[in-house]
Amino acid sequence: MSTPSAAPRELRYEGIHCTLTLQQPAPSVIVLRISGSDVGEFGDAPMQVLDGWLREGGPVQFFIDARDVRGASIEVSGDWAHWLGAHKDSLSAVTMLTGSRFIQMTAEFVRRFAALQGIMQICTEPAVFDFALNAALPQ
Repeated sequence: MSTPSAAPRELRYEGIHCTLTLQQPAPSVIVLRISGSDVGEFGDAPMQVLDGWLREGGPVQFFIDARDVRGASIEVSGDWAHWLGAHKDSLSAVTMLTGSRFIQMTAEFVRRFAALQGIMQICTEPAVFDFALNAALPQ
């Protein structure tokens, strides 16, 4: 029996400091793309959308593309760490691409705080991230 395929979906948030895009190219894959400085201008709206998407199916591979992030506030990093920790049972893997040493250190904090050491990979090379994302998508 085959699994029903859902149509890809995308939601974009544009603010003064940051742009955030949520994509679900396949039922088992969610991609979060962030650029700019995430200072929390979208509140918990992206997390609420992700909550809904996660409730609809089985575990997903979650990809965070932060290659174009200049900064993130401590509060925002803490909010994402809390959200990831609360949803780790719905995540089969988390792969995050960082574009700077500062964002890499922030990602390492999030991984430890959310207790995701076993499932979260932090990449510094776009090719590694893109390869993992392409491998996760159904052929």
